[in-house]
Amino acid sequence: MSLDYTSLLLAVGFSAACLGLTLFGMWLTARSERFLLTWAVSLFFVVSDIFAYDAYIDMPGRLLGMATLALLLLGFSIMLGAAYQFRTGNSPMPRTIVGCLSLVVALPPMALGYDGLAFMFENLFAALLLFATAGEYWKGRDEAPALTIGITALYSATAGSFALCGMVLAIDGRLTLGHAPSNWAEELSLIIVIASMTGIGALSLALNQGRLARHHRRNALTDPLTGLLNRRALFDLHGDAPVGAFTAVIVFDLDNFKAINDQFGHAAGDEVLKVFAKELASNLRPSDVAARMGGEEFALVFKRTLPETVASAAEAIRAGFATRQFKTETGSFICTVSAGFAFGAKEGLSFDKVLSAADRALYDAKRGGRNRVNASHYRRAS
Repeated sequence: MSLDYTSLLLAVGFSAACLGLTLFGMWLTARSERFLLTWAVSLFFVVSDIFAYDAYIDMPGRLLGMATLALLLLGFSIMLGAAYQFRTGNSPMPRTIVGCLSLVVALPPMALGYDGLAFMFENLFAALLLFATAGEYWKGRDEAPALTIGITALYSATAGSFALCGMVLAIDGRLTLGHAPSNWAEELSLIIVIASMTGIGALSLALNQGRLARHHRRNALTDPLTGLLNRRALFDLHGDAPVGAFTAVIVFDLDNFKAINDQFGHAAGDEVLKVFAKELASNLRPSDVAARMGGEEFALVFKRTLPETVASAAEAIRAGFATRQFKTETGSFICTVSAGFAFGAKEGLSFDKVLSAADRALYDAKRGGRNRVNASHYRRAS
């Protein structure tokens, strides 16, 4: 091997090590993003392989050869698991275990002295694992199309370079080499790996930063207990737009909720809130919006609807929730809800005015005996 090849090999190793340390550092600041740790672990194995392979170049041997094959294929298998974990949030183990099956095919030839065959298998399996990793990003391309398509292309290019190395060895046809493979495809592969690793690292970090930003924004706009939008999110969506005559706002308030907390505990109260949120969600159309306004108060915004439809939907939610029975260690109970709704106007009214009108209708329902739905005067906000 020439000095230039060795230099390229070590450059790949140090680049992978730096990327792995960066990923590990990011994971330390965002522990929920566990795929970062998985990816960092995969790069640890890849870096270990590179330095083991560098030693193999100087001192070829079966044990060292088996170590280089195992480290590379294990690293790429974990990398496939990390890509799957990034896309789905699920455990990386199933993909990693499937990838590790390549070791069953690649290691025995090296152990028996057929290093040429072993390196051919190593390159071909590495290509398959990298193509599979590219496929995981391709499946998740809707999240950030430009970034994920770029990552897919770079992983595919890297996979192609390993496939080319395997094909050159297959064409050569020698089962035994007695040394590390040395050909133009190996050198080209290193150049492609260096370029691709730089691009993959940059694009992946940008992709993860974008995901974290969206995650933080989603948390800022979501009620953590119920999973519904919060008051801020509702006003972000509707606060500045005039409310027309065919848009309605329904406000719900759980009856005697404080008494439930006092008698059965706040855990029971939280369960009531979550169950009611599910009742709301089960009665929504795709264009409707549900939010928790705070405490035990919730709101729905219905677009392109009529008074009869709104009244029917509110009544269905009220009646459905009234049938729910909650069981605790100190006894069981039911909870009811009151609701009021109001419409906008043809000329358009502010969201605040329509919401206030729905609130007044709600309080009328409370004063009227609770567990009922009430419409604002003339079913229009004024």
